[in-house]
Amino acid sequence: MSARLVQIYLPEDRVALLEKILPLHTRHFWRETVPGSQEKYTCIVQQRYTERLLAELDANFASVPSFTAHVAQLEAVVPAVEETPGTELPLSTDLEPPTPLERFFSRDRLSTDELYDDIEESLHIRPSYLLTVVLSAIIAGLGMRSGQTAVVIGAMIIAPLLGPTMGLALAATLGNAKLGKQAAATLAIGCLLAVVSGIAIGLIVFIDPLVPELKNRTLVQPADIALALACGAAGVLAFSRGASLSLVGVMVAVALVPPLTAAGIYLGAGLPQVGLSALFLFTINLVCVNVAGIVMFLAQGLPPKSWRITTGIVLVWGVILTLLGSMMAGRVFLGLGSWSSIIGYLGGG
Repeated sequence: MSARLVQIYLPEDRVALLEKILPLHTRHFWRETVPGSQEKYTCIVQQRYTERLLAELDANFASVPSFTAHVAQLEAVVPAVEETPGTELPLSTDLEPPTPLERFFSRDRLSTDELYDDIEESLHIRPSYLLTVVLSAIIAGLGMRSGQTAVVIGAMIIAPLLGPTMGLALAATLGNAKLGKQAAATLAIGCLLAVVSGIAIGLIVFIDPLVPELKNRTLVQPADIALALACGAAGVLAFSRGASLSLVGVMVAVALVPPLTAAGIYLGAGLPQVGLSALFLFTINLVCVNVAGIVMFLAQGLPPKSWRITTGIVLVWGVILTLLGSMMAGRVFLGLGSWSSIIGYLGGG
């Protein structure tokens, strides 16, 4: 059973309301008195109900200065608490019932607060973040230069751009402007560092521009859009279920780190046109990852602060993706994004 242990601290004069709320969201709870005229409630909450419990606690007690709630993962409960349609907890009368899609996806999803806590730490621009981006780009660049796919995958596992990318999608879903600005700034600096690291490799190391691992990052095809959409959706789905960050990093980084580094390498090697093709692939991938990420977050029932704002953001991303897709189609139709044109340019033809 996926469950959480939630500990709630409240003044004694507020416990009557709390005891009306807890049976709607928890399987078991216990009360004890703690120093400071506080009451402590320890609750076993199935993971699917954590979101709505925290939302109701925030709505009713956020203004209480001494209120706090702690959430921890619960490994096991004996006897086991079964989760079946017959044991499903009722909703409050003022809450809308979940759709079948939300019911399916939210069974083992982390709560919004847990997702934010996982992402927030990676959005700070610290020396460790900058160094990780540089090292990841160097590993990816040298791996692509020598045609070693395993080395490129190793760079993806480091996944320095995972947090900002997931943060951008989460901010758009929730309509959180502060989170979005912080994620965008961190992502932009990381992308710039990755390109600069690639440029340094292109200037220092001999590059064979026709190595498949590099050349593949300069070609933009319809399959690349499908790949980026799948990476974004799979990454968010795994991330929202608490999967290994290395696994999620590979899903997302496959669409971001290699084309960024390849763009820098080609720019450093004096092949700006090919470098711009790699940047074009990165741009399409970034938009696709965000579109798929937002859709997947919404499908799992994350509650936007304003559907109007979230819908507007999704439409903007959709328009950008449509424009980029049209540009890609034009490049392919005119032969600008084909194998022959890239090889001809690299060969001086």
